[in-house]
Amino acid sequence: MKIALSGASGNLGKVIRPELLRQGVELRSAGGHKCPKPFAANEDVMCGDLRDPLVVDRLLKGVDILLHFAGSSVEGPLAGIIDNNLTALAAIYEGVRRHHVKRVVFASSNHAIGMYPVDEKLDIHCAVRPDGFYGLSKVWGEALARMYWDKHGVETICIRIGSCIPKPTEVRHLSTWLSEDDLLRLLSCCITAEEVGFCIVWGVSDNSRTYWDNSAAERLGFHAQDNAEQYAAEITALASRTLTENPQYQGGSFALMNYTPPGERGKTSRSG
Repeated sequence: MKIALSGASGNLGKVIRPELLRQGVELRSAGGHKCPKPFAANEDVMCGDLRDPLVVDRLLKGVDILLHFAGSSVEGPLAGIIDNNLTALAAIYEGVRRHHVKRVVFASSNHAIGMYPVDEKLDIHCAVRPDGFYGLSKVWGEALARMYWDKHGVETICIRIGSCIPKPTEVRHLSTWLSEDDLLRLLSCCITAEEVGFCIVWGVSDNSRTYWDNSAAERLGFHAQDNAEQYAAEITALASRTLTENPQYQGGSFALMNYTPPGERGKTSRSG
């Protein structure tokens, strides 16, 4: 099996690459405008603009599965997000169709539903409620993946990744944390699952305070082994010292960027 990884130079790409290589996967890793340094002699590395069909062809030729982790990963101006998360993704899926790639594992985000209150427990069939342009781009990406399954038979597993970092650092992470080890376990299930069609799963560890019911990932064979609760005492003590409040929305700080409080909505500005 040959696997391609876009976004190989990113924080998660650097976690994924060595594990796949350790498993003996034939791996092609794509960075952005600068080629990543190979982690192993047999790693095929490349770089380039994924909006360019020639770059996409280089990435996907002979590939069975694409792990798509490239693109903008934070909130920002709409124009840049459109370039990286919409235009490039459309080029990727056209390349997947040209090269008959069996499956895409798409790094979506919890920010596709970030405007839900923290006291709501969600299953994977909840309505989308993006918390910004970045989250909106992931909603579009999930819809694009759905279309390519319905029209072209391209399988996709969309992973709505929570907070994938080495350890939780704030109260919200006690609900949203995805350990790096659980990320690797989930990706292994996404790669080896027999038939997936189109599906969405939460990328989250087995957190006691989770916002999300991850039964869909369990159907792929994923059973998270880590739990952010082991860090709860440390995190809550830190929050009390810094007067940090629990987040109001599941998207945390992303939901509060460019946010109009309810009391200010509908007001018109007056000048002169």
